Amino acid sequence: MSTWSAISRFLAEHGAAALVTMAEVRGSSPREVGARMVVAPDGTFTGTIGGGALEWGALAEAQTLLARRDGPMTSSLDKALGPDLGQCCGGHVLLTIERFGAADRAAVEDFAQAERAGVLTTVGTHGKDGRLVRRRTDEQAEAAYVLQPDGRVLERFGEEPTPFYLFGAGHVGRALSIALAPLPFLVTWIDTRPGAIPDTFPGNVTAITQGDPVELLSRAADGAFIAVMTHSHALDLDLVIAALNAKRFAYVGLIGSETKRARFTSAMAKMGMEQDIIDSLVCPIGLTTIRDKAPAAIAASVVAQVLVRREEVMAHSAVPVRPGKNGTHHG
Repeated sequence: MSTWSAISRFLAEHGAAALVTMAEVRGSSPREVGARMVVAPDGTFTGTIGGGALEWGALAEAQTLLARRDGPMTSSLDKALGPDLGQCCGGHVLLTIERFGAADRAAVEDFAQAERAGVLTTVGTHGKDGRLVRRRTDEQAEAAYVLQPDGRVLERFGEEPTPFYLFGAGHVGRALSIALAPLPFLVTWIDTRPGAIPDTFPGNVTAITQGDPVELLSRAADGAFIAVMTHSHALDLDLVIAALNAKRFAYVGLIGSETKRARFTSAMAKMGMEQDIIDSLVCPIGLTTIRDKAPAAIAASVVAQVLVRREEVMAHSAVPVRPGKNGTHHG
């Protein structure tokens, strides 16, 4: 969810918006610290703090806060999920709710633009009205919401999308381009056959229809995810060899059966490729526990697999932070 863009949109459409943030979690909870939800006065919302009775109560509290135009700018919910809400998570959560109005539009839009450019990190202190007075910072936030010992709050908004190179625009390639659309991947979709890639595709996709696919692969950023599913086994093999030999991609997946894998790995071994490099090839691509061969089902299994891999990569990587201005803003 793009938090500040959602607040900006609700301010334009409704004149007010509320930001609900999971500020503290003890024990088990449906979402992690930093989970957020943006609420409009009519109850329209985007994002989630976990659903169920907790989210329903937060929506009601946010609407109540928004209805009091001249009242307080903040509210909070401190809930034990079992005794207070009957949820089986058993933990304890603290939610903060902040109200934004027309006077905040310029500051909100400034943050929205920064968030759209990538990762936005802010540091905030509580102002006289109870809301966080946020400013951009170069400090790194290890999580979406981090309370510092000195009382400041570091927050991370947005996320750096993972580069994903998708080779092939057959039935599965098309299904996969759609399945990746709402997820944090920046897709480069390559198929040089005339008319193979449709005229319309998701907004996170850049289509390339000309050039040498293997050369185009060399342009992929370090850590990119590579999915190979072209119309040609020979091209598939060339791409897989190039991707594996580069030794710089986080995931190299190939569509095909165990038989195709055996043929490809045998060919690579005869070429003298290192066995551990060969073994890193993901083929068959996707979760093999899903046996449905429909393109949409295969795409769903691939998405599940790459999301798991992305989390593994992020767990071992530093949080990316873009440098920003140090202007001070409410919000």
